[in-house]
Amino acid sequence: MRLLKVATCNLNQWAMDFDCNMKNIKESISRAKEAGAVIRLGPELEITGYGCEDHFLELDTVNHAWDCLKELLLGDWTDGILCSFGMPIIKGSERYNCQVLCLNRKIVMIRPKMWLANDGNYRELRWFTAWKQKDCLDDFLLPSDISESLSQTTVPFGYGYIQFLDTAVAAEVCEELFSPMPPHAELALNGVEVFMNASGSHHQLRKLDIRLRAFIGATHTRGGVYMYSNHQGCDGGRLYYDGCSCVVVNGDVVVQGSQFSLKDVEMVVAQVDLDAVASLRGSISSFQEQASCKPKVPAVSVPYKLCESFKLQMLLSSPLKIQYHSPEEEIAFGPGCWLWDYLRRSGASGFLLPLSGGADSSSVAAIVGCMCQLVVKEVANGDEQVKADAIRIGHYTDGQFPTDSKEFAKRIFYTVYMGTENSSDATRNRAKILAEEVGSWHLDVSIDGVISALLSLFQTLTGKRPRYKVDGGSNIENLGLQNIQARIRMVLAFMLASLLPWVHSKPGFYLVLGSSNVDEGLRGYLTKYDCSSADINPIGSISKQDLRSFLKWAAVHLGYSSLAEVEAAPPTAELEPIRSNYSQLDEVDMGMTYEELSVYGRMRKIFRCGPVSMFKNLCYKWGTKLTPVEIGDKVKHFFKYYSINRHKMTVLTPSYHAESYSPEDNRFDLRQFLYNARWPYQFRKIDQLVEELNGDSVAISDKGGIANDRSADGGMGVVAAGSGNPSAGF
Repeated sequence: MRLLKVATCNLNQWAMDFDCNMKNIKESISRAKEAGAVIRLGPELEITGYGCEDHFLELDTVNHAWDCLKELLLGDWTDGILCSFGMPIIKGSERYNCQVLCLNRKIVMIRPKMWLANDGNYRELRWFTAWKQKDCLDDFLLPSDISESLSQTTVPFGYGYIQFLDTAVAAEVCEELFSPMPPHAELALNGVEVFMNASGSHHQLRKLDIRLRAFIGATHTRGGVYMYSNHQGCDGGRLYYDGCSCVVVNGDVVVQGSQFSLKDVEMVVAQVDLDAVASLRGSISSFQEQASCKPKVPAVSVPYKLCESFKLQMLLSSPLKIQYHSPEEEIAFGPGCWLWDYLRRSGASGFLLPLSGGADSSSVAAIVGCMCQLVVKEVANGDEQVKADAIRIGHYTDGQFPTDSKEFAKRIFYTVYMGTENSSDATRNRAKILAEEVGSWHLDVSIDGVISALLSLFQTLTGKRPRYKVDGGSNIENLGLQNIQARIRMVLAFMLASLLPWVHSKPGFYLVLGSSNVDEGLRGYLTKYDCSSADINPIGSISKQDLRSFLKWAAVHLGYSSLAEVEAAPPTAELEPIRSNYSQLDEVDMGMTYEELSVYGRMRKIFRCGPVSMFKNLCYKWGTKLTPVEIGDKVKHFFKYYSINRHKMTVLTPSYHAESYSPEDNRFDLRQFLYNARWPYQFRKIDQLVEELNGDSVAISDKGGIANDRSADGGMGVVAAGSGNPSAGF
């Protein structure tokens, strides 16, 4: 037997906070050593933090990283343990995203990343160069102060692996695992048994299974020990890195870290027998044949043993059942942990939420309530860092600390119902009851006086006073009156957030929380600079359908029973007067359902459909129940209002990223914001297709139940089917 103990970790790093990052790195090494591990893996770019973005272009960032690495190597941190540290390195004129492998106070080799993440939320090619040489290792000249301190002049730099006396170890960095020809396949044929994947992978609903299946697939047919380390937390932006560090042996997960946590450091340790890897490889004929004619990968020889022989005191890690959260749990815990990180690192004293009693703002209130529950739970479990942060933010004195989530919420969470003559008693009561369940400091205020004053000012200036449509006014008047209400709420929310702490003799300020969902952003069904404008938004990339499922879950599992009534109520903005024959409803206002919006969103973003392609695919999806004319009208209606309102995405509140079809303009969905909303060329193409299809008749017969069994020949196809799949887009 060749017994090996390895340690990998989730670290809650903060971009550009080198003190914070070094503290976490050192803590993780200490825990790995205490556990007896001889390999310690940390996440990608752990020294600087992954989300430094254009700070990577600054020489200071690279120099600070070298200083931190020198501090680690001059101490005893790497004594007797192989450590992989992530940091940016400049070689010649190029900047690389690197893993620096260190042992016994020396740098063994530097492994630059070869395949960079450069889609979706990732822009690595903006800051780094991909390493392209595979046939040899270069001699990298260390910076002079590092060289003098370590008594080491050069170090091997490039693609390769480390050959120890008893095993071979190699790095595979994040995106490389998911590339068409991942390095681990070639490395395995060269005898590498331990793979170290340092990652910076963010949370997205329903994504974890894709990641874990990749680890399992990497070792299932070719054997190996696959170590995975990830960031965990908000490191300064819209993303929440969702941890789940793990070790996989020959296709079996033997240890798995948490996906969501308030901890700054979480270490997982596995004890494995490398003979199991050799045995599996020796039993696979195709592996043996391919290994015999493999392309040779460069190696660095290190005369050092990592393994121990058979020792019964060293129990081996066994396969375990993979732990997955439901989407509802992901919505609770992911944004909840993200909010906690943002709150404790921003210097704020709490949150303020305009709580309307509707589904969206109630979801945000429940997520904040979940955050408070998580904080109290971690304090009870003895997490001193969470306890210290909670005492500071909650302004506890005399040795007190939070022991009850509702009491903690009362200290850090304001909710305010800003009603008008158009508001109903039902939403007012729902807001009040939910605030009591969560524990927030709740205010109920009428803003009719402020609205009336503004309308009087307008009448003085123009001689006219606008009316609602139900009272005989025009569409322009009706929209203007709705926008006035919405924008006053935004102004009042920020005023209360800045002044209420002063009113209650508390230091600091409160962060305003937004509560618009991803579908409203896509359609533009929100007022620019209304309550969708806030400091941060925990649900801005979550669909209405997912939020409704979350509300039902939270009513039971978070103990906020009033959310069941909130979920059952029809969505309404309550910006128009309620009449006996008229009540404003979101889906009627939008001219489309939230379910349809999700379909349009996935087709537009995930499947890259323009108006014509969307029409064609929807003919397959909806062709058994709608005519081509009806489908064409729906597509035109969506693209008209999407393009008219696209400008609103340029000022969208920074939102937690959770959904593949998010229209967020600043980082994720990069498009113009001034469109020809008539789309003359594209809509003309749709009209031509409608005419060719005899557009007044349903285009697809439902004989044989194809509408119910679309897997048969003549079904809807990959794009149309995927547009209804919440897991599409990974």
